[in-house]
Amino acid sequence: MPLLLPLAPAVKKSTQDLKSALTGTPLRITNSLVILLLFSRLSSLEAPLVLLRIGNSNMTYEDGKEDDSGLCTDIGKVGEIDMSSCCASCGIAEVDDIKLTTYDANCKLVRYCSVACQRDHRPVHEAMCKKRVAELRDELLFAQPESNHLGDCPICFLPLAVDESKCVMMTCCSKVVCDGCWYANDLRERNSSLEPTCPFCRHPAPATDAEVDANIMKRVQANDPAALQAMGLMQYEKGDYGSAFEYLTKAAGLGDSSAHDYLALMYWKGTGVEKDEKKGNYHAEEAAIAGHPTARHNLGSIEWNNGNKERAMKHSIIAANLGYDKSVEILKKGYSRGLVSKDDFAAALRAHQAAVDATKSPGRDAAAAEQDRRRNAK
Repeated sequence: MPLLLPLAPAVKKSTQDLKSALTGTPLRITNSLVILLLFSRLSSLEAPLVLLRIGNSNMTYEDGKEDDSGLCTDIGKVGEIDMSSCCASCGIAEVDDIKLTTYDANCKLVRYCSVACQRDHRPVHEAMCKKRVAELRDELLFAQPESNHLGDCPICFLPLAVDESKCVMMTCCSKVVCDGCWYANDLRERNSSLEPTCPFCRHPAPATDAEVDANIMKRVQANDPAALQAMGLMQYEKGDYGSAFEYLTKAAGLGDSSAHDYLALMYWKGTGVEKDEKKGNYHAEEAAIAGHPTARHNLGSIEWNNGNKERAMKHSIIAANLGYDKSVEILKKGYSRGLVSKDDFAAALRAHQAAVDATKSPGRDAAAAEQDRRRNAK
């Protein structure tokens, strides 16, 4: 909504007087200011209204009191006022009987008062729109995820390690639990002579591969994205790339980041699908945005090979912050070549160590020790 401020009668003379009156007020304007005088009589309000439309997020109102101009500035700080309330071509405001519309189902950034304005502005808009879309995509792509794609263990609520070999997906409920919780449950059942069950939902553990497949298929029929991704990977390992692509595409559509990562590899290599680098990059970006460090690392490698060293280092920093060891090695090389500042490199190392430490617990250490013991016994 536009911001309407009452203007004292002393400043009614002209627009020039209004501009002069604004000079010296605490209002800071760093870009264009569109001022419209809307003379109206609203009950006791005899003064005209000043409609301020500012399209600059750097603009702020300073806290203050009414100054010599009569303009009350005791309104605190407000955010950016949306310029979509003005026609992008002629600049006319959406007031009274003037209505604005997008005239374009694919772009909601700007609006127009008529088809003619939209047609006149099209050459400028197309260039600006493509640039803005790329900027918005980069803002999303290079934002640091709160956690990796696996999230937290649903039992101990500690972050799951980036290394997927340190966690287990339960086929009965598709929950991914850490080795520590799985080992604690296994130890409890063995000590109490109990039948094996899922540590999360307590469903009886499958005893055969057939039961495992039946559990996964039951979750697949319920459109569980984790089960769809698991089934897609199983078909991929069997060499049935058509079925793998079908399952992974459905899982990716439901938001599974690992499915996006596998689809990226399929498109890059042309495995089971026509080779398409653009589609591969898209799926890798979707996985990276969701916190998948391997996908992020792969994107960094692509940017490096394309000569975009700065973007490559950005990807490596984000992956390192998630606890991904390979990206730390890349950052070391980047730092030695002057591609990463000392402060950024140090911050990434601290964040990497913090992410790794957050995944540690006595229970997980005990599970790792037991796995090493069993491995050495063989």
